[in-house]
Amino acid sequence: MASAGLLVIVASAAAWINGLPWAHWTLALGLLWLLTVLRGWFGDAIGESEGGRYGRNIDRSYRWSMSWFIFSEIMFFGAFFGALFYARTLATPELGSLDSKLLWPGFTATWPNAGPAGLVETFKPMGPWPIPTLNTAVLLTSGVTLTIAHHALRAAHRARAAFWLFLTIALGFIFLGFQSFEYFHAYQELNLKLTSGMYGSTFFLLTGFHGFHVMMGATMLSVILIRILKGHFTPEHHFGFEGAAWYWHFVDVVWLGLYVVVYWL
Repeated sequence: MASAGLLVIVASAAAWINGLPWAHWTLALGLLWLLTVLRGWFGDAIGESEGGRYGRNIDRSYRWSMSWFIFSEIMFFGAFFGALFYARTLATPELGSLDSKLLWPGFTATWPNAGPAGLVETFKPMGPWPIPTLNTAVLLTSGVTLTIAHHALRAAHRARAAFWLFLTIALGFIFLGFQSFEYFHAYQELNLKLTSGMYGSTFFLLTGFHGFHVMMGATMLSVILIRILKGHFTPEHHFGFEGAAWYWHFVDVVWLGLYVVVYWL
């Protein structure tokens, strides 16, 4: 059922890009279908867990599954970091080499650049201050508050765990708010867009997909917060919390790499 929903979503997105008038409706239906399936699916898993039906092997399978999922996310971001490395370290020096001077005599092999063909509008790169640096502080702080919430849950201090988890979620949405303002600033004041050559495409893909992962992580943690308030989890058995925490810390680490490579180097 989930696969059928995904098929409808992808097919509708392709149809929408090609201008078919009904595609946005089927895309919305596909999303609604998928969310309904996931709610029932995850609800069954939560009910089985709270009903004491999960043993050691099931717990181990969930841990391995979450580990492999995060590994796939590492490879996902590795591809975009690899594209940025290729553009900066290999392609740009090659375009500025003596062999390319006949084709693009005015091109200078610096990063960022507007490309050798003069097809990209002039733009200014995004610097590390103030929003990216503030967002780095926000995410690092959220990692600390999440760790405090985890220790509180392990100590059976449910109210304290809920408070620090709520603070973590709030910091995640503050991060997204800052990033939205950063994109507005990029488009309106720096003329930096997704179409701004290789720099623009890698900047928005890396930071945009990371922002999407922050939103997904905040959604996961929100579900965990609701479960804590409902009395789920015990100090000994709370992998739902741990799995979401793994994901959130992964998002923190990716942002540190982005902050250094995209904004400083």
